[in-house]
Amino acid sequence: MRNPKKKLLFLVNVDWFFVSHRLPIAIEALNQGYEVHIATGITDKLDELQARGFIVHPLAIGRSSTGLIGELRTFLRIVQIFKKVHPDIVHLVTIKPVLFGGIAARIVKVPGVVAAISGLGYVFLAKGTKAAILRFFVARLYRLALGRRNLTVICQNPDDQKTLVQVAGIEANSVVLVPGSGVELFSYTSKPLPQGMPVVVMAARLLRDKGVAEFVAAAKILKQRGVEAIFYLAGEPDAGNPASIDEAEISAWRKDDVVELLGHVKDIAALFSQSTIVVLPSYREGLPKVLIEAAACGRAVVTTDVPGCRDAIVPDKTGILVPPRDAVSLADAIQYLLQKPEVCNQMGQAGRLLAEQKFSIEKVVSAHLEIYRTLAETTL
Repeated sequence: MRNPKKKLLFLVNVDWFFVSHRLPIAIEALNQGYEVHIATGITDKLDELQARGFIVHPLAIGRSSTGLIGELRTFLRIVQIFKKVHPDIVHLVTIKPVLFGGIAARIVKVPGVVAAISGLGYVFLAKGTKAAILRFFVARLYRLALGRRNLTVICQNPDDQKTLVQVAGIEANSVVLVPGSGVELFSYTSKPLPQGMPVVVMAARLLRDKGVAEFVAAAKILKQRGVEAIFYLAGEPDAGNPASIDEAEISAWRKDDVVELLGHVKDIAALFSQSTIVVLPSYREGLPKVLIEAAACGRAVVTTDVPGCRDAIVPDKTGILVPPRDAVSLADAIQYLLQKPEVCNQMGQAGRLLAEQKFSIEKVVSAHLEIYRTLAETTL
């Protein structure tokens, strides 16, 4: 009698994030004989996911609070899905799925759990008494969600790894570092820097903690200095995130006409190939995919000296680090690179080599499948 397929269940906030950050892992799991389920919020990716052979379980799991009743309803739905699927392994992706899914997995007694912390998020960035109280309760939830055996926690940078071990009280050997979501290198080619007016690009959700306001302010400073460049901001607001930039501020930026707002851009590789420099002045990240994509495209980057961002570059070799929340330092670094195209070119070439050595999708997928294999063997 043939052994039944191992069941792998992904729990993630929304389908488009799954497609952009976890799809290659799920495809390889399918190829290796897993029955792959996905519990997620649905936008427009349902047909694509089902066509690939995944079993999809629609789940309303917003990233912002829906109130006590709404959150309880979401949690009970997760428990219901876990009981229905009987997964051998659940892979929990981002904060709320990790917290809710980790607790649900303990209740249902799921044999193996992977908790992917792609960044500690708004709760660990915000300041003030309210944020401190919220962090206290979130820390207790982490301890409850991750306090079990046969668990592997994936972090994307050493700072998050250290913080999580302290906050959740888990064993350090239960936490592994996997550098980001990886990139399919063949989809990103390193092209020569474009001729003519230099182009500076920031691609991110329009969130305050991504450093969007600092990017716009730096562009204004450079325009005032007489530095000639085109500044593109690619991305959209995120209504589900409390740090989202409001429409009034975005409208003001449009009127200033210093930065050109592109909205959502599907082909990031094409956008970066038209750029001279890629910028991400974020306040904190897991390991930002956009910086990996920039490296794969052979572009120098300017980013902040914070967890996640600094782990995506080799300082002064593939990019420049600046302090967070500092538009003047950001402007200075951008100006330096604009005035030294030979340095941009050298950093871009070094970035492409870094992407090949560290951030290929094959390495990331292989690391995940090895985690699944180890967990599955432990449950035998």
